[in-house]
Amino acid sequence: MEFFANEGKNVEITVNGTTYMRHAIKTHFVKQGEDYVEIFRKYVSPIYEEGDIVSSSEKIIALCQNRVVRREDLKIGFWAKFLSKFASHPETAGVGVGETIKMQYAITKAGLPKVLWASFAGGVCKIFGKKGVFYEIVGQDIAGLDGFYNKVWDEYGDIGIENPENPSGVCDEIKEKLGMSMMIVDANDLGQEILGYSSDITLSEEELHGLISDNPCGQGKECTPIILIRKKK
Repeated sequence: MEFFANEGKNVEITVNGTTYMRHAIKTHFVKQGEDYVEIFRKYVSPIYEEGDIVSSSEKIIALCQNRVVRREDLKIGFWAKFLSKFASHPETAGVGVGETIKMQYAITKAGLPKVLWASFAGGVCKIFGKKGVFYEIVGQDIAGLDGFYNKVWDEYGDIGIENPENPSGVCDEIKEKLGMSMMIVDANDLGQEILGYSSDITLSEEELHGLISDNPCGQGKECTPIILIRKKK
């Protein structure tokens, strides 16, 4: 099997002295309501070998689960407009609370008092060089919201994609039905987080993070949301 890496990424990576090969699997453009088991059966089963680990983008799982929020369902209020002015506006990580729509989502999801506290604490900590405090306070559900961002895919301009529900349970389901060891990750070029993994995996979360620490899925229109990871022989 020939391993493929996206532009600017490497096939090989070494974690704790062990070298692994990563294969970026190109899929169709996954849409809301599809069956994730069938996606993995179609694209991964033909090349999967015992001992491999499959890394999946959280986005395709969430879309299959219909974990979608529509722009038209979020009525932007005063506080969202006001607080978003003081938030960071990252250029490469998609939409953040610097956009009023995501700030409104945060207020709707976490409640205004928590968002006000998070905004204050985040602003103070930023002065001392500590970033990310806002999201530490409001929680991963808000930090993980994707979409509302059409610079890469027009289809995501008017929808927000939430974190998948029960990601470890999804991984165990795929392990049971397809025999694949798997993890679900929320990754971009600025950072990566392991959301869940199948219970048979013995690597630590730190080691799993190391396997995808360079975001091998890519950040643009690669259509490679699944990475097959195999120990180098």
